[in-house]
Parts: sequence; C-alpha cells; structure tokens
Amino acid sequence: MVKKPPEDGFLRRDLAFCYRLYRPVESSGECLFLLHGSGVDETTLVALARQIAPRAVLVAVRGRIAQEDGFRWFARITPTRFEQQSIRTEADAFAGFISEAAKRHGLDLSRTIFLGYSNGANLVSSVMLLHPGLIERAALLRPMPVLDEVPPADLSKAHVLIIAGAADITYAPFAPALIAALEAHGPEIEARTIASGHEIGDQDAEIVRQWLADPAIAIAQAN
Repeated sequence: MVKKPPEDGFLRRDLAFCYRLYRPVESSGECLFLLHGSGVDETTLVALARQIAPRAVLVAVRGRIAQEDGFRWFARITPTRFEQQSIRTEADAFAGFISEAAKRHGLDLSRTIFLGYSNGANLVSSVMLLHPGLIERAALLRPMPVLDEVPPADLSKAHVLIIAGAADITYAPFAPALIAALEAHGPEIEARTIASGHEIGDQDAEIVRQWLADPAIAIAQAN
C-alpha cells in the first residue's frame, strides 16, 4: 500500500469552501472535519484536533460569511437568532463540500468525525438534520439549536457528543433544547457540562478523546 505524502495545511480554494488539509506521515485513516467558531478562521481548531487525534487527517474548513476580521457559517440577526435561509443555503453547500472533499482527497467518511465549535457546531447539527445520513459522528462544543423548523430526519445511526460550559451564560441555557431537538430523531447522544465559559480547551479535548474511545463509537466507525 502506497502511503500518501504528508500535507502541511496550505490554504486551498479548489472547492466551495476554503480549507486546509493536514495529513500526517503515519495517518491512522481517521479524519476530522473542523468547523471553527464565529469571527475567526479555519486554523483555530487545529491544535485542539491534534490533541484529540494526533494521527488523523484534518480538514480545517473556513466559513463563507465575513464577520469582523474573521468568518462565520451563516448570517445572524442577534447573537441567538439566525437567518434561516442562510443556514439552509450554507448547510446545503457544506453537504456538497463533504462529498467532494472526500472524493478529492481519498477520505473515508465512515471513519470521519465532525468537530464543531459554537457557530461551527451549529452548522454541523443543521447539516445532520437537513442531510440525514451524511454525518454520523459529531462532537459539538458550546452549541445551540438554530433551525426554526426541523424537518423529518432519521439519525438513528448517528452518535453525537455535546459539551456545554456551565458559565457560558449566553449559550449553555440552549443546550437542553438542542439535545431534545436531536433526540427526537433517534441519535445516540452524550451530553456533558463542564466548568467553563464559552471558551474551549484541554478538558474538551480529553472528553472528546474518551468519547471516541468508547466501543460503541468504535463499532460505528468500523461500519
């Protein structure tokens, strides 16, 4: 078997979203798609992802909506209300990006985890609900529900980790509503609340790493 060469994360503009691909020399075959929070860029979750899965291929993607000096994933009306057509447009585009990126770079979607933070986590959950079956393992850090209308979706094969911050006064109160919205469609959900604000760090990385080591998640990965 010929090993693919390492890739150092230069910015690529060949698909619908700008992204960086990091492929370690000794890749495990796993892949993490990284979706950053609002007002930053695609590089901000790379260090955390390397803590979680140091031998995984990383696909660090940039949201397409400009915000201050960075980017976000869909347009907002207030910090907790969002433009619904923008969510659907960007979720549809991202669903296509997933398939194209996997095809172009030889990624195994059955061994892929989607790691989203804040606004990025909210896009991941929206893609799950609008394109069921495409994302089957998702770690959502500091998320909230953003879709006003949730379509029918079979998520019975999906595994979702949700990590809220106890001191995240703006967004943590919405975590139960997201859990309920997802649970109605059948995924396996693990929900954790940690002693943190909206920021993320080592504790999040450790929880995600432990979650991925769970035999049920490993079985889902093998299938």
